[in-house]
Amino acid sequence: MYLTDVLSGATLRGPSLRRAAAGNVIALGMVSLFTDVSSEMVTAVLPAYLVLGLHLSFAQYGVLDGLYTGATAFTRLLGGYCADRFERRKLVAGIGYGLSALAKVGLLAVASAPAAIGAVLTVDRTGKGLRTAPRDAMIALSVDERDLGQAFGLHRMLDSTGAFLGPLAAIGLLALASSASYDSVFVGSLCAALIGLLILVLFVRNRRGRVDLPPVRAGGVRQLLGLSAYRRVCLVAALLGLATVGDGFVFLVLQDRDDLPVLAFPLLAMGTSLAFLILAVPLGRLADRVGRWPVIVAGYVCLFVVYLLLGVGHAPLAVIVLLYGAFYAATDGVLAALVLPVIPDQLKTTGLALMQTGQAVAYLVSSVVFGLLWSSVGVGVACLTAAGAAALLLPCCAWLLRTRKDSAAA
Repeated sequence: MYLTDVLSGATLRGPSLRRAAAGNVIALGMVSLFTDVSSEMVTAVLPAYLVLGLHLSFAQYGVLDGLYTGATAFTRLLGGYCADRFERRKLVAGIGYGLSALAKVGLLAVASAPAAIGAVLTVDRTGKGLRTAPRDAMIALSVDERDLGQAFGLHRMLDSTGAFLGPLAAIGLLALASSASYDSVFVGSLCAALIGLLILVLFVRNRRGRVDLPPVRAGGVRQLLGLSAYRRVCLVAALLGLATVGDGFVFLVLQDRDDLPVLAFPLLAMGTSLAFLILAVPLGRLADRVGRWPVIVAGYVCLFVVYLLLGVGHAPLAVIVLLYGAFYAATDGVLAALVLPVIPDQLKTTGLALMQTGQAVAYLVSSVVFGLLWSSVGVGVACLTAAGAAALLLPCCAWLLRTRKDSAAA
């Protein structure tokens, strides 16, 4: 009874939230909560599973890590187009959530074959890309336009809660089983994914109607690429992507440096997420006050310091995790806020997706290069190379952002 009441929005009180907290928004938030628990359980142990458990080389892990992130951006446009074209948003989102759940079964079945593991991870991220735009469209259709901010804020709060609980659940399962029993984590991840999918099927309604998430058209893409301010920010995003390696590599370096047990590995993801959650709102407000580009640059300075400390220093683990969380708080979302003002209203979703695609391609390159360097010349050189790339690219990006004609508005 209580779950039904929560999903229907009946437990929420107060005139400011009554409209925004509609049953569909709560249901979609709960779907995202369980799905993020599922995803983050895997993400928290994936580097250790692949490198320490299956003994993949760092070069192989770099390829898989790049594919894991890159597959999302390429399918985001497809999901948005199909959902808007056929107005079957729940169906498209359900296919995306189903693919991610199926990938958890695949992790249990592929054993130690790198190619099969890469295919499974690509399926998981393809599912994420397909479901994102339809899910956001259903949220937008479920409430009045004046309540969209509250609705999306509520959804993101539930989503972030799942992202924090996922590594905690992974630690609990590893402790109950054994430090080397990754299968227990994958089974738990599958259960969480299935709960999220069940909530989607039973409680989420497919809302029809006009929503400001336009279908993708070639003419719209050409229009975007014709905007010099938009091209400049996309170039900056791609360059910054080249200076960024995956979380898994950062956590693997820390594990290697401090000889952390597998059971403690998910704590690194938890610590980063906690720092991110604490700093996100203050840094977001600072970005609105002093400008977004200085906050983004400061975030990448934090990332540069992280790579530098990993390469040459013995800074306390907590300091590195805090700086890494600060990097995400200063950049995740702030870059989107920076580019949105230069994108025409009817092309907001397409513009963001194109920028994210450029980032994903650059991220794939950086992950592969970092993995090759670690395998061939050592972790110290790889980390110092990443720091050097950040040191070289960051001034160029700061100049490009600062010289935007609309920099005052950013």
